[in-house]
Amino acid sequence: MSSANRKPGVHIAWTTVTYRSVVLLSLAIAAIFFVAMRVAFPQFTQAGLNKADDVASSLLERVAGMAPSPKSALSTAQQAHFTALDGTVRVKKGNGNSWVPADYNIPLDKGDVVQTGSEGMAKVVFNDGTSYTVKQDSLIVIEENSANDQQQTNVAVAVSTGTVDLSTATYSQGSKSQVIVAGATASLAPESAAQVHNDPKADQHEILIKKGTGEVTRNGETVELANWEKVSFSGGETHMEKTKETGPPTPIAPANMAPLFSGDATKDVEFTWSPMANAVGYRLRISRNPYFSSTLVDKRINTAAVTVSGLGEGAYYWEVQSYDPSGKESVESEKNRFTIIAKTKQTDAIDLELDPFIQHGHVIEITGHTQTGARVMVNGSEVPVIASDGSFHYFTPPLPTGEAVITVTAQTAQGGVNTQQKKIIIQ
Repeated sequence: MSSANRKPGVHIAWTTVTYRSVVLLSLAIAAIFFVAMRVAFPQFTQAGLNKADDVASSLLERVAGMAPSPKSALSTAQQAHFTALDGTVRVKKGNGNSWVPADYNIPLDKGDVVQTGSEGMAKVVFNDGTSYTVKQDSLIVIEENSANDQQQTNVAVAVSTGTVDLSTATYSQGSKSQVIVAGATASLAPESAAQVHNDPKADQHEILIKKGTGEVTRNGETVELANWEKVSFSGGETHMEKTKETGPPTPIAPANMAPLFSGDATKDVEFTWSPMANAVGYRLRISRNPYFSSTLVDKRINTAAVTVSGLGEGAYYWEVQSYDPSGKESVESEKNRFTIIAKTKQTDAIDLELDPFIQHGHVIEITGHTQTGARVMVNGSEVPVIASDGSFHYFTPPLPTGEAVITVTAQTAQGGVNTQQKKIIIQ
């Protein structure tokens, strides 16, 4: 455009200056400055100039995109969450000195301590999918919970006292999932499960692999473990003793979370489980609580099925063990929960309102409100705590990448039910 055609006024010309240009110009000025200083002050040591050269080279590499970010080699701390709480459970944060009651809203970090009472139980889930079920009268410490930029995770928990069941998920190669007991470190493979028992007073320490594989290292000794293999030791022993345990029967009926409807005040319930080849009998236990601190039925049976009479309305838990000719019992089976519900003519759906889901990585936080006195299940797992006004709060276990369906069901003892499903995408 010619000057004759320009309109009068103020004209602004823009010049684009990149950050790289500014940095390179600054480095050029700095280089001239150092050369001048070298000439003017020859007493500067060569070491000092070398240091300056290293700094300049590092900056140039950053500008050119040649050097990796210093954060790439660092691990990022992660948090774990409670997904089940029952009875007395308390937490002491690693940066505090006081105990507080456990709550679903309390995130668990490295250094935190979880303690259960005589009728307490807690389930803790980590971002890598590892879950710890802390049984009654137990105490654990979160020793490590981190991940690096290659998605390799590192989870370690110390069992100071009590009994803990743990299971690992499918995690990336190079990741670690460890449990520490009285100076012994057990490293579990993906898709494995173990039971850890630590009794400091009796100086008895045990690590049992229930599924998958693992290895236990103590005092320079490493022991490989597979299904139903156990190591045990005491503090004064140099070596760990490895033994083969008898696996438990598999509970069949009543199935886990099964509703059983009854037209009478009580109901006869048939219990069945898988028979074991070397068993001469079985021990059946039925309780109203998941930690079996008290039992309604504790009896020995010669067959893999039995009918129990006179069970009233409400929720029950059951488990079974086998025993051999010497009387040695297997470990306990998985615990199945069932509910006896009185039949009524009620068919109307009960209230169930769900708040928008909150996603924490692969874990979904679910809150909502239902009818007072109702029980709520999320993907078949019971929400352990429902407030007196019907509100509830629940964290799912880590879900796999891709599309997932969340099914929430509310049910009353009178037979009322309401089910809602929502699809989510886990990335």
